[in-house]
Amino acid sequence: QVQLVESGGELVQPGGSLRLSCTASINIMGIAMMGWYRQAPGKERELVASITRGGTTKYGDSAKGRFTISRDNAENTVYLQMNSLEPEDTAVYYCNTAPKGFLAWGQGTQVTVSS
Repeated sequence: QVQLVESGGELVQPGGSLRLSCTASINIMGIAMMGWYRQAPGKERELVASITRGGTTKYGDSAKGRFTISRDNAENTVYLQMNSLEPEDTAVYYCNTAPKGFLAWGQGTQVTVSS
């Protein structure tokens, strides 16, 4: 069974930065597009950013200008650099295929932005 393991989330103050990592138990080179999703309490899961096999990126409105997605195919890892974090970014963050998550979801990593 494919496993996705997210890490890097923690409590951070507004304006701070975090770098999330997601490592897959399979070779992601064969996956056309990977993405980072998030789910805030009481809200549906949303796609925050995506990246193609070739490195083309796309961001949701909430992430534009603040988040950067990248992938290391050799390490089967996808990253999300998040800067200028806001309380509204508080959520559990997940990675999966994009634009829809076809793999089994991992446990996610909690990001809490609060002073």
